[in-house]
Amino acid sequence: MHVLMLPWLAFGHILPFTELAKRIARQGHRVTLLSTPRNTRRLIRIPPDLADLVRVVDITLPRVERLPEDAEASIDLPSDDLRPYLRVAYDAAFAAKLSDILQEPGPPGRPDWVLIDYAPYWAPAAAARHGVPCACLSLFGAAALSIFGPPDALLGRGKHARTKPEHLTGVPDYVPFPTTVAYRGFEARAFFEPALVPDDSGVSEAYRFGKCIEGSQLVGIRSSAEFEPEWLQVLGELHRKPVIPVGLFPPPPTQDVGGHEATLQWLDKQAPGSVVYAAFGSEAKLTSVQLQTIALGLEASDLPFLWAFRPPADANEGKSGLPEGFEERVNGRGLVCRGWVPQARLLAHESVGAFLTHAGWNSITEGLACGVRLVLLPLMFDQGINARLLVEKKVGVEVARDEEDGSFTPNDIAAALRRVVVEDEGEVFGNKVKELAKVFGNDDVNDRCVRDFLGCLSEYSLQQHG
Repeated sequence: MHVLMLPWLAFGHILPFTELAKRIARQGHRVTLLSTPRNTRRLIRIPPDLADLVRVVDITLPRVERLPEDAEASIDLPSDDLRPYLRVAYDAAFAAKLSDILQEPGPPGRPDWVLIDYAPYWAPAAAARHGVPCACLSLFGAAALSIFGPPDALLGRGKHARTKPEHLTGVPDYVPFPTTVAYRGFEARAFFEPALVPDDSGVSEAYRFGKCIEGSQLVGIRSSAEFEPEWLQVLGELHRKPVIPVGLFPPPPTQDVGGHEATLQWLDKQAPGSVVYAAFGSEAKLTSVQLQTIALGLEASDLPFLWAFRPPADANEGKSGLPEGFEERVNGRGLVCRGWVPQARLLAHESVGAFLTHAGWNSITEGLACGVRLVLLPLMFDQGINARLLVEKKVGVEVARDEEDGSFTPNDIAAALRRVVVEDEGEVFGNKVKELAKVFGNDDVNDRCVRDFLGCLSEYSLQQHG
């Protein structure tokens, strides 16, 4: 088959799409992966042995008012209120290119499938005009996608439509088992407008996702039947079309260290399972107040730590995000790394025992693939849902928060860290994550999921043409 892949312009979307593209190519299929020149240079690495099967097509974004000139991914935006303008540029450039590729006469020829992220809501109709089926690939887990509801709810229709934040804080009536997986009040209020209200691109984030799922012939989901079978069943009933787990495909922990040899040497000197690795992804823009609280929490925990530090959202106001004298006080016990770090490589190090994370699905996948216990500080999007799920699965603890505004204290951070690393119950978490590492980190299991998914695509195509 020839599969055309259309990820959204965010690191946490381009990287897993690229990893899946390589896994599809290793099964002998051809892939065309669309991105932009800057993202290709910094993110997409295709091994030489797959170069004949994976074609990366660079698309130049048009100039859009208010969008910074070099902004080609959400990480490049100085503030979240510029996201709609990146979507405007994406819609214009990628919709035109998709239409061109669907009409290409020569090799590699017209795709057999278009595999889309949540954002290109125009893609299913474009593919249908050319007789090509679409599959929507959810990079959210099954629990989060279930809580978002059926396509009708995402499109603002039907009895499950979310018309106010409170609609997100209860467990929906279509979930047939007891669970605490739902948004908290402060999360729902923060999530509602950016996700469910139309923005300057003309539609809401939820509408994009709803149209992508509604217009697709099947839904692939980055999950596994071994991890959340109950939620996969809910999803199948909600969407009334095949919902197929594609596996978790974490990046290989053998990634290049990129100048971080000294960091690895520092880790080599620490006791096995003793170090807290702290990182909060590429999307969340934390304030200096939040970062200072995290810093003081790491300090108060008395645990060795390695922090993948990104400057605060208010750095342009001269704020550093670190308390005065912090690095001097933790010198030797804590390491603050600025800029890019080889996260998969660091998580796989035997001295790392806990991961203080925002509970983004990519980071969860990487942490559990390495058998690392999780301390969860959700910040945006699906992260609150993921955190509740992981607590229920007994693989981590959530940092205590103020229910009204979501604030947390240094003591809240320190207490959660010590629960999973030092206290007796930490052993329970440790045993559970080691079990899950056999699923998340097992290439054979992940490749089997990819094979099964490709088998479903192939079978659907045969039925249509048979």
